[in-house]
Amino acid sequence: MPDIAYEQARHGSSIGQPLTRRDGFLKVTGGATFAADNRPEGMLHAVLAVSRIAKGRVAHLDVAAAEAHPGVVAVMTPQNAPKLAADPDAKNDPFTFRLDLLQNDRVRYAHQPIAVVIAETLEAATEGAELLAPRYETEAPRIGLDTAEPHKPQAVGAGDKTAATKGDIEAGLAGAARRIEAVYETPAQYHNAMEPHAIVAQWDGDRLTVDTPSQGMTMATMRLAGLFGIDPKNILVRSPFLGGGFGSKGFLSGPQVLGVMAAKLVDRPVKLVLRREQMFGPVGHRAETRQTLRLGADGSGALTALDHHTLTATSSHDDFYEPASALSRYLYAAPTLSTTHSGVRVDTGTPLFMRAPGEASGSAALEAAIDEMAEACGVDPLVFRQMNYAEAEPISDRPFSSKALRECYEQGAARFGWERRSAAPRSMRDEAGRLIGWGVGTALFPALMMQAEARAEIRADGSGVVAIGAHDMGQGAWTALAQIAADGLGLDLDQLDFRSGSSDLPNGGIAGGSAHTATAGSAIHAAAAAVLAQLSDLATNDENSPLFGAGNAGVYASKGRLIRRDDESRSESFTDILARAGRASISASGKGAPDPAARESYAMHAHGAVFAEVSVDPDLGQIRVTRLVGAFAAGRVVNPRLVTSQYYGGMIWGVSFALHENAVVDPRTGRVMNPNLGEYHVPVNADVPSIEAILVEENDPHVNPLGIKGVGEIGITGTAGAIANAVYHATGVRVRKMPITLDKLLG
Repeated sequence: MPDIAYEQARHGSSIGQPLTRRDGFLKVTGGATFAADNRPEGMLHAVLAVSRIAKGRVAHLDVAAAEAHPGVVAVMTPQNAPKLAADPDAKNDPFTFRLDLLQNDRVRYAHQPIAVVIAETLEAATEGAELLAPRYETEAPRIGLDTAEPHKPQAVGAGDKTAATKGDIEAGLAGAARRIEAVYETPAQYHNAMEPHAIVAQWDGDRLTVDTPSQGMTMATMRLAGLFGIDPKNILVRSPFLGGGFGSKGFLSGPQVLGVMAAKLVDRPVKLVLRREQMFGPVGHRAETRQTLRLGADGSGALTALDHHTLTATSSHDDFYEPASALSRYLYAAPTLSTTHSGVRVDTGTPLFMRAPGEASGSAALEAAIDEMAEACGVDPLVFRQMNYAEAEPISDRPFSSKALRECYEQGAARFGWERRSAAPRSMRDEAGRLIGWGVGTALFPALMMQAEARAEIRADGSGVVAIGAHDMGQGAWTALAQIAADGLGLDLDQLDFRSGSSDLPNGGIAGGSAHTATAGSAIHAAAAAVLAQLSDLATNDENSPLFGAGNAGVYASKGRLIRRDDESRSESFTDILARAGRASISASGKGAPDPAARESYAMHAHGAVFAEVSVDPDLGQIRVTRLVGAFAAGRVVNPRLVTSQYYGGMIWGVSFALHENAVVDPRTGRVMNPNLGEYHVPVNADVPSIEAILVEENDPHVNPLGIKGVGEIGITGTAGAIANAVYHATGVRVRKMPITLDKLLG
């Protein structure tokens, strides 16, 4: 094969364009099929009966009453549940979490499934579940961070180290001209995606088909294969649409597996959908934290020390610790640094990944502490950040692969009008006399990348096919990945058949950690490059082709043609190349994976700065976020419309974090008292009247072949802290316990 310097066109007609979502029409017209929309022939309905206590055992279930109810087909309990091939309490790796699958009568948290009622109709199953009338042997639950002696976890988050230090932190604090120490608290927050967890499961012998929302179909397939002792090839997971995930659908939850067990028990297809209140328990949440920060600075305002300790909670029966202190390892250039974690075990469902796990809660505390340190030094809070942000990872000294944070500060401040900010708290008012406050927070999120595979094909009619088991949970992956595929193959989008959302396609990795576009996109890019290299080989070795002998000059693909790089008047269509070769199609596979050498040499992150304006009623303490401006640098932008939407969603979640979300737990029963969207508050349109996202141009040549970074989570980081700082600027009251509510201002 000749030495061909083949390259794809760097900027095709799709990447960089603000295209509307390819799935948008289906969603707004009701044509999108979500998991619970599936109705296979003979389908039954399953409803969970869940525990109303947080600790103890189920002493009695009135199974006979439930079974006697008209329409009820079966009641699944620990006594008759299908036997599993693997222990659901086994821990094989940091990404395997224990599941409650009716393995015994023990209760470990409120809303734990204790039985499943299966019936001909949803109404019959619901009524049957009520008739079970469980009785319990109750034990006193452990609730709250003060309920037990703290311990040191073996790891935090996804297997990250518990502690990281640099230098002598006590010496750094002792030598500081100014010091602050403060404790910040964040509450438990629960997943409330628009689409609750659901599954439609059907068995055909040892073959299993499930329709369920999944952020990781391959992982779901392997988990089901292990639990039921069947070949992964006999399992098909379909998840073309997700109504939100945010981490809660990254791993199969207990209720989803119970749906599969129910289908096996009755040997008919079964649908199981969680009610909203049942989301508060078995499908993960963000754990509460109590974070202690100690900061020191010299006389010029340069940090000398940053000590960040997090106390958080995990469940009594499993391990997941919110890595809130970890963010402080990367953001500010303190010569002495300490980040540590401790945990307590409580009787709740296991906390899990929730949008920006660790970064969201950690940045809320860190950014408030940075403001307090700036005030102690008499330095403007934006200037203080510009003085102290890190240009290399403080602990490892690895340089950041891009240095765009300063540009984020400058563009965001200019758009917001930061230079008009009055320094003194309670010094700004609007025309109605409401107190006005302006705050800033730095945003940071790691530029992660995982592993994925894709398959690309060019057909004789000049069209292309790209297949990958990727996931679109509302972020626009169907659109962005198709744009990458079209440009990778040198085709227009209308010439491309993009296939996704099913586990029988090449493994698209997991849609998590803001890494999916980079990971799946890199696999698609590699597959497209491989198939075009084959096509180029056919053409440049064919004496009848105008591309013959291109050699080192190489070719590139555009508009369904291969074009000589040294003479663009010489080109040939894909159709002609394949026809002359007698080929109906040509295909290849590609993989996406992080580059170990680049990751070893550089610290890779997306950066940003968020500016918030609040107005506060001086008499009632009512808080309104009146304006948000975020400036973010996240590498190459595949689709600016989708990226802007993701930034908006992240910043709105930051509003929710700062002012709204709070799972209130009754310490006597261990139950969440507000398990619904009427009492568990999240923002509505009126809570965010003005929001703007600035896409700061950034070229990072090290992060991955496409230069892409994630945008799904960075918008949260910095926003909650910016709002807290704005509230202080407006009122002069520093609230260190979130959510910030009017009683905390008036008290």
